[in-house]
Amino acid sequence: MKRTSITLLSAASILVGGALASSPAAAGDRDHSHGSSGSGGGIESARTIAEGLFTPLSLAIDDRDRALVSQNFLGELLRIAPDGTRTTIATTGGDELGAVSTRGRTIYWATTGQDPAAPSARLFAQRGNGQPRQIADLRAFEAANNPDQGTSYGFRDLAPDCLAQIPAGFPGSYTGMVDSHPYATYAAKNKVYVADAGANAILSVRTNRANATPRVVAVLPAIGTEVTAAAATAEGLPECVVGETYYFEFVPTDVEKGRDGSLYVTSLPGGPEDQSLGARGAVFRVNPDNGRVRRVADGFAGAVDLALLPGGRIAVAELFGGEDGAGQVSVVQPGSSRRTVLPLTAPGAVEWVDSRRGGRLYVTTDAFTAQGPGPTGTLQVLTLKDRRGSHRH
Repeated sequence: MKRTSITLLSAASILVGGALASSPAAAGDRDHSHGSSGSGGGIESARTIAEGLFTPLSLAIDDRDRALVSQNFLGELLRIAPDGTRTTIATTGGDELGAVSTRGRTIYWATTGQDPAAPSARLFAQRGNGQPRQIADLRAFEAANNPDQGTSYGFRDLAPDCLAQIPAGFPGSYTGMVDSHPYATYAAKNKVYVADAGANAILSVRTNRANATPRVVAVLPAIGTEVTAAAATAEGLPECVVGETYYFEFVPTDVEKGRDGSLYVTSLPGGPEDQSLGARGAVFRVNPDNGRVRRVADGFAGAVDLALLPGGRIAVAELFGGEDGAGQVSVVQPGSSRRTVLPLTAPGAVEWVDSRRGGRLYVTTDAFTAQGPGPTGTLQVLTLKDRRGSHRH
């Protein structure tokens, strides 16, 4: 059982539960003034390109400065011109659509089926306005390989008599299960990297073959959280688990490639994605050659996307970040505790585009409201006060 709110995003509501699987703080009305904390400035200017978007959880910018924005729960992919003109370029007929990236004239996106009796997950390539073609069956690969099947989740060293007291339905101890939910892609030369939030893995797919077999690049590690008395009480767990370590599934939500050749991956920490157990989301650096994974930044609430900025900085979309849990984008320097905070409500996706003027940060906001997902999302383009050079990652 995946205790995370990113299997959340294949449904029309956010995960509910108690302290170990609690509902994230809802993103409701909020002061949209732009500020910052820490070093590095903040927002110099902001322009809204589009409004009324429905769950805009994936974003890419093509070489003509047009935004490719998914409306995940509608199963639609939009192309939005700089003047706000929209064109629907792909629909799924009911499946979730997301994981958008682009390289040259080719757009990559993925679907996740909504029928639990016939689960599916597929990766597509689409040339301009042409017809999409399937390039990988991700669900079939997961069913045949299940990359995290050897990872132990839940309680690892709990005494048998204590484990026997855990209520039925609560995943006390288990290994990785068959699940696929492609949440993000990054298009590289002749391959696409996939952050599969169901498989808890980063995959790569060759793009010069029809229906290529994916390759496992890395599996994210399970990271433990100490169970408090309050969390045990909220979940109806026995007193014997207090002080024990529970290993949640760390769930990849985005993948980008840096100038150093490493992959950078945001992750949700499983369980509550709000801050009831602390802001436990993280950014990992993955060596694509040997699969080694290293955590380079943490302390995020609902880390659903990232963008690589000049100077080694990383912008992280925190769907439930901030003191009020309404969301923010944090710009961090790996290895440093200092960060710039951009208080943007419920950001779903971020992308950085270099320019001679110092670059622009594209952000989708208001992906969710206090009432759940709705046609409230916006696409904004920001310029930041801190402009330490411009180079492409």
